[in-house]
Amino acid sequence: VQLVVSGGGLVQAGGSLRLSCAAAGRTFSNYGMGWFRQAPGKEREFVAAIKWSGSSTYYADSVKGRFTISRDNAKNTVYLQMNSLKPEDTAVYYCAAEYISGSYYVASNYNYWGQGTQVTVSS
Repeated sequence: VQLVVSGGGLVQAGGSLRLSCAAAGRTFSNYGMGWFRQAPGKEREFVAAIKWSGSSTYYADSVKGRFTISRDNAKNTVYLQMNSLKPEDTAVYYCAAEYISGSYYVASNYNYWGQGTQVTVSS
């Protein structure tokens, strides 16, 4: 199973980026998926999650209204559209797949992880 994350980079504050997480080797269309991030010296934190059907989404308060998670089950891919980026959004972003149970906000409730992509927002 491989989760390939792309779309990170360097952007100025107020700019936008779109992250993609494409899964190979396993179908995740029946499972929730999520995004987490980890800034230097900090613990990994929840960013957003989406149910298998796409009918429900969940966001950290810090990104609500600026980030949008979506998925295309036909492509086995989940996306994170990030708008109005702030310097405090700078982190390595990780895709998480196959949500098991419990809270979507907890990293240990996902079985698979992507390699992470760096997002740097300059002021």
